[in-house]
Amino acid sequence: MVSSSSSSSSRTLFSLALLLCSSVFSSATTKIGSGYRLISIEETPDGGFIGHLMVNKKSNTYGPDIPHLQIFVKHETDTRLRVHITDAENHRWEVPYNLLPREQPPLLKASIGAKSRKISSWAASEVAGAELIFSYKADPFGFAVKRRSNGDVLFNSSADGADPFGNLVFKDQYLEISTKLPKEASIYGLGENTQPSGIKLQPNDPYTLYTTDVSAINLNTDLYGSHPVYMDLRNVGGVASAHAVLLLNSNGMDVFYRGSSLTYKVIGGVFDFYFFSGPTPLSVVDQYTQFVGRPAPMPYWALGFHQCRWGYHNLSVVEDVVENYRKAQIPLDVMWTDDDHMDAKKDFTLSPVNFPFPNMTAFLAKLHSRGMKYIVLIDPGIAVNNSYGTYQRGMASDVFIKYDGEPYLAQVWPGAVYFPDFLNPNTVSWWKDEIARFRELVPVDGLWIDMNEPSNFCSGKCQIPKDRPCPDKGPRWICCLDCKNLTKTKWDDPPYKINASGQHVPLGFKTIATSAVHYNGILEYNAHSLYGFSQAIATQKALQELLQKRPFVLSRSTFVGSGHYAAHWTGDNQGTWENLRYSISTMLNFGIFGVPMVGADICGFYPQPTEELCNRWIEVGAFYPFSRDHANFASPRQELYVWDSVAKSARNALGMRYKLLPYLYTLNYEAHTTGAPVARPLFFTFTNFTKSYGLSTQFLLGDSVMVSPVLKPRKSEVKALFPPGTWYSLFDMTQAIVSKEGHYFTLDAPLNVVNVHVYQNTILPMQQGGMTSAEARLTPYNLVVTFPAGMSEAEAKGKLFLDEDELTEMKLGNGYSTYINFYATVSNNTVKIWSEVQEGKFALSKGWIVGKVTVLGLSGKGNALSINIDGKPLSDVSKVEFNASEQKHLEKLEGGDRKKSMLIEVGGLELPIGKNFAMTWKMGIMG
Repeated sequence: MVSSSSSSSSRTLFSLALLLCSSVFSSATTKIGSGYRLISIEETPDGGFIGHLMVNKKSNTYGPDIPHLQIFVKHETDTRLRVHITDAENHRWEVPYNLLPREQPPLLKASIGAKSRKISSWAASEVAGAELIFSYKADPFGFAVKRRSNGDVLFNSSADGADPFGNLVFKDQYLEISTKLPKEASIYGLGENTQPSGIKLQPNDPYTLYTTDVSAINLNTDLYGSHPVYMDLRNVGGVASAHAVLLLNSNGMDVFYRGSSLTYKVIGGVFDFYFFSGPTPLSVVDQYTQFVGRPAPMPYWALGFHQCRWGYHNLSVVEDVVENYRKAQIPLDVMWTDDDHMDAKKDFTLSPVNFPFPNMTAFLAKLHSRGMKYIVLIDPGIAVNNSYGTYQRGMASDVFIKYDGEPYLAQVWPGAVYFPDFLNPNTVSWWKDEIARFRELVPVDGLWIDMNEPSNFCSGKCQIPKDRPCPDKGPRWICCLDCKNLTKTKWDDPPYKINASGQHVPLGFKTIATSAVHYNGILEYNAHSLYGFSQAIATQKALQELLQKRPFVLSRSTFVGSGHYAAHWTGDNQGTWENLRYSISTMLNFGIFGVPMVGADICGFYPQPTEELCNRWIEVGAFYPFSRDHANFASPRQELYVWDSVAKSARNALGMRYKLLPYLYTLNYEAHTTGAPVARPLFFTFTNFTKSYGLSTQFLLGDSVMVSPVLKPRKSEVKALFPPGTWYSLFDMTQAIVSKEGHYFTLDAPLNVVNVHVYQNTILPMQQGGMTSAEARLTPYNLVVTFPAGMSEAEAKGKLFLDEDELTEMKLGNGYSTYINFYATVSNNTVKIWSEVQEGKFALSKGWIVGKVTVLGLSGKGNALSINIDGKPLSDVSKVEFNASEQKHLEKLEGGDRKKSMLIEVGGLELPIGKNFAMTWKMGIMG
């Protein structure tokens, strides 16, 4: 749904952000105070240690210093180090431990214990773990984290006179800490924002973290989510290593990255740092998601294509969209409606005129009979309406955020609303009950929670006007309540102003007033950026309990750990070539954040994409982990069948997606068990390939499928970077790219073509596609085996996860799942391909078979085939066919001979995928 600010005001915000950028960074260099000194240190029974810090010299800039701090340091695992700094005498706000479960630090000890040892001036020491070493300097206090293996310093907060930053600052509403960084460090993360320069962070760009309803067309501005984590990738002497740093803090913050240093300026809470040692990008995300929560498992249908629009004004329009996709032979799994289905924009209602209940019941029965699904939007604001059951029950259960003891009044699409407080256990129960009541009316298959930064069309303390209607006949996003600004409290007007919305707007601008109060007296000032996260938790748990199936939740606002509960889309983008390009960086960032199920609105949300742009966008969007076309009511219709050329591109690109569903679903399993992103930057696989460190115009699916799209108008070719090795086109497997050292290649890319390649040494499980994921899942498998072109000795491997995809848990060992490892070798002119099956009973019960094996890169043809199933020879191979084609190479040679290679298809197979098989054949000499 559209942001509360219009697109024109969004552009204004962007312009102002650019003007303010230089002034923001000049203020970043101001040094405050003289830091702290470490006065005592004490070991803890659990293997950590506690230290006490005293302020050196008081400073009143941004308020008085907290004089006495407690630092707790612990190696929580071999690869994770925690450094927690807080007020030693008074409890401070932290991300609730029940919201993000983790180990609690020791209780505050304001007095120095008898077992503690005094620290002499300038003393230095260290505490070593398995992978990381924590060291400190006592006065002025600073700490460093380094690798045990090679001594590489990952974080160093100590400042000297030459540094552009000062020492540790800790005040009630202003916390500052910095780290030095080497020039060779490539930094990624710190979102959510739209980064015009690509995935790699650029020095002196502003990075503000505070969940905000500002359109994603605004660049380098705090957007819908807050993820105060970054990955640092370094390559020294040809050896790459990665680590990550998380500052677990929900308060608003500015992060200043200068290239040689990084400074946090936070307006509350504590310093709760977690360091993840890596040393590979994949292991970093594994360690990070082990801590914040593994990504949610997705049902199989969620990996299909989704269609939505704000402006499907009645059910007949929705029905026509479904049928038009079917007529155009474009795959479609999930149909969505924005708020159009609602009665007067009220959550959990159905318009009796435009979406009458009997018609909806028939529509959903038809949709479900085709294996398709239906999802609707829910906004958090609950209409203030005494005849509205959801409101009545909410008031009775006392579930709303308060101001001066009364529910805080705001305005969103229905008009005057109250916001549920999802930190309140009563709210979670009430929310589940409202979802249950609605599903009795409309059996939706998932929920879309939007506007949950949260968005408010007004600011300050408001009242419903008595002399006029609200909303009136004007645009609903124009505030019509009677409001007054709130500036008297330190929560509404803190001493340090973060660069909110790119122009230092007040924290409560177009959201809940930051002096409003949640359950147990928690201030909105502290909990603001947790709103969407807490709503996602409540929604996911409610759906799972009600459906007894794997839930699907899509959330606009996210925080650390949101991926454990929800998918994400990148918000209100625009149908421009620039926004198409930006979408790749944002998608890749969310993989690092532990939210792998992510995608952008295909063809753009704001008007209006051209036909050519929509062609190119579906060629990218077909390979987003979450693939959905969505548009604004003011946009011309842009469903994929509207233009014949776009329909052709959609059939091509989505056709390939649906063939790749087994691979994508296996990646979903890997994400759920290891955190591995579905869509990844190239450096995740090719970590030593430094040319890929800033690459943001291509991406990988898993570790071996690369998408190289056209991102500029009027182009019929694309320049793509190919890491060293052999790459095969998935659309024409006779085409091979041989990149000896890693090069850019210019590829043909006419309007309806997207370049997708698979890397050598891979076994890629594919199926035949279909109009729905359920239909595609019934088709035979094709195993695509890729060897380096023309090599006489090589190997390949792959994997496949299968399960009853709507079970709440995604795991082996439940009797409803199968896991298969595939292997292949070529050696001594013999090709061998085999599988090792774990828990094959489930796959056998489904009757799934391998119908074809396609081998790429062989140096000769095949003969003398033999096949074993579960160790027993297959005597009748009369239906098996060998087909061979010579491959065409596009390569850049750095010496050596050009090798020839073959594509070999072994068809006519009926190998049960739930049984171990092995096939071998001899290679003949290539003609």
